[in-house]
Amino acid sequence: MRIALGLEYDGAAFCGWQTQPGRCAVQDALETALAAIAGHPVDTVCAGRTDAGVHGACQVVHFDTSSSRPLSAWTRGANTHLPPSVSVLWARQVSEEFHARFSARTRTYRYLLLARGVRPGLDRGRVGWTHWPLDPAAMAEGAAHLVGEHDFSAFRAAECQAASPVRQLSRLDVQERAGLIAFDLTANAFLQHMVRNIVGCLVEVGAGRQPPDWVASVLAGRDRRLAAPTFAADGLYLCEVDYDAGHDLPRLARWPGPFPSPT
Repeated sequence: MRIALGLEYDGAAFCGWQTQPGRCAVQDALETALAAIAGHPVDTVCAGRTDAGVHGACQVVHFDTSSSRPLSAWTRGANTHLPPSVSVLWARQVSEEFHARFSARTRTYRYLLLARGVRPGLDRGRVGWTHWPLDPAAMAEGAAHLVGEHDFSAFRAAECQAASPVRQLSRLDVQERAGLIAFDLTANAFLQHMVRNIVGCLVEVGAGRQPPDWVASVLAGRDRRLAAPTFAADGLYLCEVDYDAGHDLPRLARWPGPFPSPT
């Protein structure tokens, strides 16, 4: 049978989602916990492979098992074997056709950025930070150039393994409240470091070092060297994965920060 799970995790404690030789990844911790419940090794597939330091507010995974267990065993039971920084939120039995990655229609990330003169203390690891004052309106103007279907080569990591750099970015909203800025991005899929590279470019615009239409020229250039440096992972959250309603999965999107959910 195939089981789908929703989970949240603090990415600061891990070397990313994907399993690593040192077993320092979220996937390693989750598969160890699930194997303890299933009584056999478990291989998981996730909706979005987050990088080191990136948080999962609503990650979705699936796995196959020959063990019959109540759904509570895959939530409360698995949580007893997980570190405090990871929690399984829900479990559902799904059809063999469901795939956490390939069945997903869109993913939505939120990046929280603190713009103030001194670095964060209480929110360390939870927000990105710049000491530069930023203009949210200018960043929103620059962001508008990225919405739509484009070749995002200028915003992908050099080691990105995606077969195509073309992505459909359907939302890129910028909100600000008391010096905290939220960037909400929805796309059919994301390239490695795509969100953090976009945020880096928008910070250049918000700080007044580049005009808003510079973002369009970076996009058109399709060259990573034209863009800004990759921004820190600290403030990035995978917040929502959207599936067809026929899969009957809970909709438990999580939106960190004092901002409403995207509309």
